[in-house]
Amino acid sequence: MALHWKIVLGLVLGLLFGFGMTFFDFGPAFVSDWVQPFGTIFVRLLKLIAIPLILASLVKGIADLKDISKFKNMGIRTFVTYMITTVVAILIGLSLVNILQPGIGISDETVAKLTTTYANDSGVTSKIATASAQKDASPLQFIVDMVPDNIFYAMSNNGLMLQVIFFSILFAISLLLIGEKAAQPIKSFFDSLNEVVLKMVDLIMLFAPYAVFALLASVVVSSSDPELLLALLKYAGVVVLGLFLMIVFYLIVIATVAKKSPLWFIKNMSPAQLLAFSTSSSAATLPVTMERVEEHIGVDKEVASFVLPVGATINMDGSSLYQAIAAVFIAQALSFDLTLGDQLTIIFTALLASIGAAAVPGAGMVMLVIVLESVGFPADKLAIGLALIFAVDRPLDMCRTVVNVTGDATVSVLVAKALGKLGNPKVKNWDDHLDEVN
Repeated sequence: MALHWKIVLGLVLGLLFGFGMTFFDFGPAFVSDWVQPFGTIFVRLLKLIAIPLILASLVKGIADLKDISKFKNMGIRTFVTYMITTVVAILIGLSLVNILQPGIGISDETVAKLTTTYANDSGVTSKIATASAQKDASPLQFIVDMVPDNIFYAMSNNGLMLQVIFFSILFAISLLLIGEKAAQPIKSFFDSLNEVVLKMVDLIMLFAPYAVFALLASVVVSSSDPELLLALLKYAGVVVLGLFLMIVFYLIVIATVAKKSPLWFIKNMSPAQLLAFSTSSSAATLPVTMERVEEHIGVDKEVASFVLPVGATINMDGSSLYQAIAAVFIAQALSFDLTLGDQLTIIFTALLASIGAAAVPGAGMVMLVIVLESVGFPADKLAIGLALIFAVDRPLDMCRTVVNVTGDATVSVLVAKALGKLGNPKVKNWDDHLDEVN
């Protein structure tokens, strides 16, 4: 059975198992104690190799360019393409939420119940505090935050991925400038390190179907009050519709610009998409995304090793689309009028907020607070606004992470196509060299 079907099977069985355990008093505790740890271990393994993979891939990819001007061209194309896809995502979100108006039908009783349940939740209050700290920072703080003062500390924290990317690029360019003879020993080391880390991805992925089972079961048993979820069904439906349309947009671009089959693209990216759905983290999914894009899609390493790590930190198409819908939904539900100027502000702020946003679960809520504050939303109602959507944030976070990862892969294909770096896939399996070892 192909890997993506094994993961789908694990996902479905995890949902059914988690739902079944909700009928027993001991069910949630059993899943939390005996099932969820396997999912946690899997996510930790993926995060464990994310930084080594970024370091090895970027250094190898840029060092193999042999021409710094090619790197400049690739960087500009990558950044511009990411900005375009993010603006498209925000426009799709704003269009849908203004046409369908999911916040108009929310009753005062539902608002009161959601406020009582979630307004003082530690998750909501921590998101507001984090966003306030980011908002008070200087306009150029995100550039300052990109430059590490201790690379070993940066490599010990997945939240500092941009700092590792900065160091890797600086290191690789310096490697190019010292000449082929002096650089060869270090290049050979990073070539081998890259191969080892990719082999670790193959080994870890053998455990993926079981981990997905554990992750989905734990999500189901920890889900919120079903009545509140039903009350927010229209809002959640608008978000999911928007995310679906964004996937359709990617597939149209793949077919028209890259001249590749959309079904072929989805089939080869599905393991990464399913893991993104299960983990809600594009950073944890990054090693798998890189492996699928390089080996199964055929994007050259020098493109994938730069475009994908950068995308995991600055490209949040799914999150940006979600923020546009959530901001207007909250305004509709709490009778806060938004002018055309306010909605243009949402586009600009959501675009800026997506740059450098943490590629971890829940980062979208922090970005949402920044977006709401940018249009003058009353500070005393921020907690109520977040409470309105907190009940369905985790399942929607899972969906928008799929879009984030798919967007990263799409842009890597577009950049590779433009640079003539889109070739034939060369799939490597975990047991390719097993005979040599035996």
